Amino acid sequence: MVKKDKAITPLPFPVYFWTVAFLAFSGLFVSLYLSISHYRVYTDIGYRSFCAVSKAINCDTVSQSSYSIFLDIPVPVWGVAGYAFFLLFLPFAWLKDAKMERIWPLLFLLSLGYSSYSIVLAFISSFYIHSYCIMCIVSYGINFMLLYYTWLVGKRFGGFSLIKGTRKDIHHLYLHKKSGIVLLLSFFVIFSGVYFNYPKYWNTVPAPPSSSIAKGVTDDGHPWIGAENPVLTIIEFSDYQCFQCGKMHFFLRKIVEKNPDKVRLVHRHFPMDNNVNPIVKKPYHIGSGELASFAILAGIKGKFWRMNDLLFDIARKENTINTKMLADKTGLNVGELSRAINHPYIRQKLIKDIFEGMKLRVTGTPTFFINGEKYSGYIPPEIFADFF
Repeated sequence: MVKKDKAITPLPFPVYFWTVAFLAFSGLFVSLYLSISHYRVYTDIGYRSFCAVSKAINCDTVSQSSYSIFLDIPVPVWGVAGYAFFLLFLPFAWLKDAKMERIWPLLFLLSLGYSSYSIVLAFISSFYIHSYCIMCIVSYGINFMLLYYTWLVGKRFGGFSLIKGTRKDIHHLYLHKKSGIVLLLSFFVIFSGVYFNYPKYWNTVPAPPSSSIAKGVTDDGHPWIGAENPVLTIIEFSDYQCFQCGKMHFFLRKIVEKNPDKVRLVHRHFPMDNNVNPIVKKPYHIGSGELASFAILAGIKGKFWRMNDLLFDIARKENTINTKMLADKTGLNVGELSRAINHPYIRQKLIKDIFEGMKLRVTGTPTFFINGEKYSGYIPPEIFADFF
C-alpha cells in the first residue's frame, strides 16, 4: 500500500504575519543603518564602520564605490524606500475580508524584485568592487527570506497562484481604495520630496583655491597651500585612487580656506601602484603613479592645486582618466600629459617622494605628519580644535 502524505497543519496565521513583518522591519533597519553609514563615510573624517575588517570584507569600500549610487540616490536609501513600500501593503493582509489569503502573491512579487536586485548587487560586489559588505549580505538574506515566507503564507492559506492571486490582490486593494490611495499618495509625496532634495554629499568638491590664499613650494620642492608663516603645518602622503585620501584632502582644504593665515598643507606623492611603489607587491591602484605624474607636471607649470583637486574628484568617479579633458580643464598640453609618466625628471621626483615616504615608514595612504607625529588614515579631530 502507498502511504498518503500527512496533511500539513499550518501554524496560526499571526505567526506567519508577524514573521514577515519582523523581516520587513529588519530590512528597513538595516537599510537605515547603511544609509547613515554611507553618509558618514563621505562626511566624517574619523568614521570607520564596524564591518570594515579587511579588503575583502569592508562596508566602507562598498560605500565608496560609484556603484553605491543609483539614479542619484544611495543604494541603501532605495532599500529604505523598498521596505517602506512593502510595509505599506502588509496591513491589508490583516483585514478580515483578506481571509488570510490576500495580498501574499503581490508581496511575493515585490520580494522577487528585491531578491533579484540582491543578486545583481552581489554580482557587482564580486566582480567589480571586489569587496563585500556584511550588512548588505544581511539584507540579501532578508530579501530571500521574505520571498520564501510570502510564498509559504500563500501556500498555507488558500494555495499559491501567482497570476490569479495577484489579480485578486488588486481587487482586494480596490475594495479598500480610500485608505490605499491615502497611503500610496503619502508614500509617493514623501519619496518625491526625498528624491528631489537629497543632498549630493558624495559630489562635494572644494572650489578652486582663492587667489588670496598663498601657494608655494617648500625648500625641498613640495607644493604647499595656506599660511606663509603657519602655526600648524600638515604634510600629507597621498594616492589619487585612495578614497580616504580624497576625503581627507578635501576636508583639509576647507581647514586651510577657513584659516589661511594659520594652517599650511604640504602635498607629497605616495601612489600605492605596484608599477612605481616597491612596497606594493601585487597589482593595486594601477594607474595612480601616472596620476601623480600628471600632478607633478602641473606643479612644474604652476597649476598644481587645480590639477590636484581635479584628480581626486575624477579618480573616485571614473575608472579611466581622459588626458584631453584634464588638459582642457587645467590649460596644460595633451602631449606633455601623455608623456609625463615616462619623463625622466618627473619620474625622478615621483620616486624621490616614494622613497622619502618609505624612510618615514609610510606603508599606506593617507599618512600625515604634524609636528613630527605620524597619523595613518585620518587626523584626530582634537588637533583642529583651535581652528574652528
